[in-house]
Amino acid sequence: MSKTSYPLKLPQSIKAAAARLAKEDGVSLNQWIAVAVAEKVGVMETAAEFLHGKAEGAQPSDLLVFLDRAADEAPSPEDAL
Repeated sequence: MSKTSYPLKLPQSIKAAAARLAKEDGVSLNQWIAVAVAEKVGVMETAAEFLHGKAEGAQPSDLLVFLDRAADEAPSPEDAL
């Protein structure tokens, strides 16, 4: 596995929390951050693949069925800008 270094600047509170969690896991802060980034990359790629698969072949006009079923009423006051 090829490795590269990257100067990472974190807010002190995040670094302290990450250091505490790394210590609890019995790993270095560097290893803990690498695993955390790998987990996030995996989640994002899985979500992107899932959504791409669901949307494959969809056209904007496909949404008209849902819009036609929507109630014809004014937005609620909570939705006001």
